[in-house]
Amino acid sequence: MASFEFAEPRSLDEALGLLDQHDPAIRPISGGTALMLMMKSQLFRPVRLVSLRHLNNPFTGLSQSKDGAFFRIGAMTTFSDLEHSAAIKGHFPVVAQSMKTLANVRVRNVATVGGNLAHGDPHLDLPPIWTALGAEALILNRRGERRIPLEDLFVGYYETAVGDGDLIAEIRVPIRPAWRATYVKVTTRAAHDWPALGIAVSAKCESRHIEDLHIVLSAALDKPTRLAAAEAVLRGAEISDASLRRAGDAATEEVDIDTDNRGSAAYKQHLLRVHLGRAVRAVAGVRDQ
Repeated sequence: MASFEFAEPRSLDEALGLLDQHDPAIRPISGGTALMLMMKSQLFRPVRLVSLRHLNNPFTGLSQSKDGAFFRIGAMTTFSDLEHSAAIKGHFPVVAQSMKTLANVRVRNVATVGGNLAHGDPHLDLPPIWTALGAEALILNRRGERRIPLEDLFVGYYETAVGDGDLIAEIRVPIRPAWRATYVKVTTRAAHDWPALGIAVSAKCESRHIEDLHIVLSAALDKPTRLAAAEAVLRGAEISDASLRRAGDAATEEVDIDTDNRGSAAYKQHLLRVHLGRAVRAVAGVRDQ
């Protein structure tokens, strides 16, 4: 591994000053679970890593906004923090549930929310969940701050809208008591392995009637993607075999699914039809017929 500078700033201003919007070989690092693997395999060769571990800043912690409209999650919150948070279990049980098959305890103790998003790997479990929940990211750089809905954060395979001089500070997740969410992770090996396909569904339902919903597909594509056509089929509809079949057809027609070592495109299209129906029934509390 080539030598590089390892900087440990003590303030946010110092950290932002050490980053460079024009140099992709300068990166921030927090948990480093993905970045270190890329470095070991020579996929990434840094000239400087900027550690965020010693900053006196609000990048950590979980809190509800004063008006109760959203929940703030600091970018350096670890997966273990999410897993064991009573507030997360209460407001977003789908997040806590996903931890049961997300990597392993060692990874969850180190990996962070912000790093997970900035990595841009389409196979990750949390990005489609955050996207289905309607979350947005707060991004900082030396010029100021901006907010990006997570459905706009991912722009391609391992590509995000996070620039080289940017830091993800936090995500904000709307609190919507009338909505329920689920995440389906379909693996071809162990339950905690990378998924062949992931589906996150968040919906507001009244019995079998779907008032509104978000459907996000991941792993089978180059980025987590809202399935707008499938949502349009189901929005305002009654849950039935026929409506779910139409939604499954719309979903497979609106995206180009990849063939890889986890399955063919045709196999994943079948998975999408089957598990989309199951996920929608689950959030509505309707049993399979």
